Amino acid sequence: MRNPPLHRYATRPGLYFTEDGGADAIVRSETADQVWLCVYEPVTRPSAFYSDSIQVLDGKATCMLRHIHTHDRSTRIVQSLGMRETLFRMSGPNYGLWYVHLPKAWDGMRYGYRVDGAWDPKHGVRFNPYKLLLDPYAKGIDGHMELTPAAFSYTCDVVDNVVKGSAFDGMSTIDSLGSVPVSVAIDDRDTSKHVGDPTHPHVPWSKTVIYELHVKGFTANAPWLPEELRGTYAGLAHPQTLSYLQRLGVTSIELLPIQAKQDELHVRENGLTNYWGYSTLGYFSPEPSYATEASRSQGAKAVRQEVIDMVHALHEAGLEVIMDVVYNHTCEGGPEGPTVCWRGLDELSYYRRMKDNPGILEDTTGCGNTMDFTNTHVVTYAIDSLRYWAKRIGIDGFRFDLAASLARLDGEFTHHHPFLYALRSDLLLGNLKLIMEPWDLGNAGWRTGQFGSPFAEWNDRFRDTTRKFWLSDAEKSPTANAVGMQDMATRLCGSADLFATEPGRGATSSINYVVSHDGFTLSDLTMYSRKHNQANGENNTDGSDINNSANFGVEGPSNDPEICERRERAALNMLGTLLLSLGTPMLAAGDEFGNSQRGNNNAYCQDNDISWLQWDWLDKDEPSPQLSRMRSVARLVSIRKSLDLYHHEDFFTRLTQLGLFKQSSRVQWFLPDGTTPMERDWFDTEIRAFTMRLTSNDEVNILIVINGDAGAQSFRLPQDSEWRCLWTSAGDDADAVPEQPEGWDIPGRSICLMRQIV
Repeated sequence: MRNPPLHRYATRPGLYFTEDGGADAIVRSETADQVWLCVYEPVTRPSAFYSDSIQVLDGKATCMLRHIHTHDRSTRIVQSLGMRETLFRMSGPNYGLWYVHLPKAWDGMRYGYRVDGAWDPKHGVRFNPYKLLLDPYAKGIDGHMELTPAAFSYTCDVVDNVVKGSAFDGMSTIDSLGSVPVSVAIDDRDTSKHVGDPTHPHVPWSKTVIYELHVKGFTANAPWLPEELRGTYAGLAHPQTLSYLQRLGVTSIELLPIQAKQDELHVRENGLTNYWGYSTLGYFSPEPSYATEASRSQGAKAVRQEVIDMVHALHEAGLEVIMDVVYNHTCEGGPEGPTVCWRGLDELSYYRRMKDNPGILEDTTGCGNTMDFTNTHVVTYAIDSLRYWAKRIGIDGFRFDLAASLARLDGEFTHHHPFLYALRSDLLLGNLKLIMEPWDLGNAGWRTGQFGSPFAEWNDRFRDTTRKFWLSDAEKSPTANAVGMQDMATRLCGSADLFATEPGRGATSSINYVVSHDGFTLSDLTMYSRKHNQANGENNTDGSDINNSANFGVEGPSNDPEICERRERAALNMLGTLLLSLGTPMLAAGDEFGNSQRGNNNAYCQDNDISWLQWDWLDKDEPSPQLSRMRSVARLVSIRKSLDLYHHEDFFTRLTQLGLFKQSSRVQWFLPDGTTPMERDWFDTEIRAFTMRLTSNDEVNILIVINGDAGAQSFRLPQDSEWRCLWTSAGDDADAVPEQPEGWDIPGRSICLMRQIV
């Protein structure tokens, strides 16, 4: 497909290769006085732009800036970097866009922008032509930011790895070239680029089981991989990695952010790195550090190809790929942060700011800045990025970090936000899996269940209820129980109280989870009653203090067999609740074999063995607790996938067209003695033992038997059928057939799944 000729009404920024061997460069800056496109070449080769460039003999930035205001094309040599910089003055702004046509352009070309304009920090204007800026639409990024004064638009010093200075003082005149990353052009005009691509799995929501993992951490210690593939995109695409994921039975892999990232200022000052990646540097470029050394040495295009190959391999294995994306804020942080892209291009347009003090950024993310999704062009920017990842890379869905910040107008959340409408109405994006993290740190930031169709949402109520029932409440005296039968029943049935917000919205909108990347691992929930985040360098003040965890008498690991047995049963109880509830279950990588983060519940900056999964158990021939749990989880997933009772999107309590709740005949409830609960029983939090029966005219019935009490209970099962135990957290009664009509003895604090014998 040929690109249309450049004209003043072009609406999409970016760098577009043209048929004449050049490229059209377009960038948005609504308030700049002048913008230059900068192209970088090694001094060891002749320049592609020698003929028409005015050479600046003194390579210093101050001399260069005097020239570029009067010449359309200037070039200088920066001897210390072995680099030639050629600057092309762009025309504009036309509708906020600046344009230039490069007579020559090539795949792998390194480039960036410089922008000049007013310096008025108190009014949120910080233009500084001494700072090299990334192209927001760059498909590749090379290099990283150094923690030096050059990376900041204001005058500052770096003393003992700490930045000293005020963002509201004078403008820095230190050239940032060599201290910040540069953009890399990728020519992907090949019309046959999707030929031979594997078919997308297109797993229905009703059959989806999500598995959240970190690309690097999942395989950094993988014994089945050669050293050069560990912690890489290629390592995740390795046949043995895919075989493990298939063995577990999950359907959809949710990747922690793989868009290019940059460490936040305070993380750099602490000598750490942002391991999770929720600090985006480029919304079109993949994170290079997760690529193999071979791909990195070949450049940005090879890095991107490794990502594409990974997605293709997952698709061929029948697995969907969901990307965690962070559009709520950028890596530049607050005003005191570095200037690498958006701040230098047009801070007023990209970031939300206080109405009565435009020099101060609004922060509903806790990360120093918040992208301004009231600006149409910011919405367009995000949509363009998402479409690129879906169409060019092959991504099957997206999970939006702190999504409430993306749906605020005049500071207040609304599910009628233009960004949400843009996602719904887009012919490509609207048919993908779209998952919202439904909260932020702003006013009335908790919005679980309020995004509406077609969005799914993380269900924190499911997380908290499950943890309380099996952990924190169970360790208290019986009279202190806060979660009883009604709360558990609501979560088991798909959380209609939260997600039946409009007719047609189903239970699969609820992303049920007990553990995610953020917080304790599943095993740590049973080993630690408090967080242990000292390694993060924040005096253990970071991370949540409310975890609803329990240590069962010992803080940390224990060799006591009784404690270990209680912990393991508690973990299986939570996994059983997760995988036997209506909704869309999400597992966190490593929980299926008992991975631990040593009590760290905010390991975002731990790019080491604290966060990396430990696979040493996998090579052992003898039985192990890890293998036992892994097999138990795989069996649960397999059972869930085999039961048609779960393959629908209806709530068992449904919302009618009139907006009234209607009880479903597909679920029945029994107390241990076989009687139906009375109304008072539902509100009695001391009742922690009950049976849930799922029924259907054309499918076999199943029973979920829950004993939340400390002691064993005898359950009288429905006598119209015989029942077989398919799975139990007690671990030794699977496939047993209870005698009739006396019932079935269920050990204390355990869950059992039974199937009707026909």
